[in-house]
Amino acid sequence: MLHATATEQYAASGVNAVSVDEKPGMQAIERDGATLSTQLGLVERREFNYIRHGTQVLTVNLHLATGKLLTATIQDTRTEVDFVAHITRTVNTDPQAPWVFLCDQLNTHKSESLVRYVAQSIGDTQNLGEKGKTGILKDMTNRQAYLSDPQHRIRFLYTPKHCSWLNPVEVWFSILTTHVLKRGNFTSIADLQQKLTRYITYYNKHLAKAWNWSVIKTTDIHQLIDKVQQIECEGTFRGLAD
Repeated sequence: MLHATATEQYAASGVNAVSVDEKPGMQAIERDGATLSTQLGLVERREFNYIRHGTQVLTVNLHLATGKLLTATIQDTRTEVDFVAHITRTVNTDPQAPWVFLCDQLNTHKSESLVRYVAQSIGDTQNLGEKGKTGILKDMTNRQAYLSDPQHRIRFLYTPKHCSWLNPVEVWFSILTTHVLKRGNFTSIADLQQKLTRYITYYNKHLAKAWNWSVIKTTDIHQLIDKVQQIECEGTFRGLAD
């Protein structure tokens, strides 16, 4: 599995194996009143009412060999163009090295723009075809096969459908929620962006480390994936029957 060999590959060949995903809908919420601190016999009390200042999307890479976060992107949207721009910034931090991106099967992760970017970056001059009609660009299945090609210096690996929770960066998103978002108070979009950036810097300096996944058996993961997909299929069939 990728995360089990990431440290070894990074040390031996400089392969950057990263887990990438977006966290959308992060709300910049400001409490409409001061929080009352803990006192003897009283728990902390927070103002119930709040002011919404909008939402942001965080796209980030978790480097599996070092545990650090790379090239965080904080912005309003998560479009096809946004994802390609994020990947471009990431690769540019080590432009000659091999890159392996682990991500889920969101359509923007298998886009025409991403295929064209990878082809240009690796010097592939073949005819890519036309989206919706022919060749590599014809559909998402063909584009995914091209992006996953193990011969490419920049390639993408995809978690099974309905199993995006297997992507390690999802664990980090839960850490972010606990440390920053859940009890955060953000006076503006700019304030949210600043606090996210500061936390990522702090995390990389003091908390980042490679996660040890060796206790997880590959067979156990495959059995769990099969069970989840079976449940999803049964749920779909019940919905159709209803």
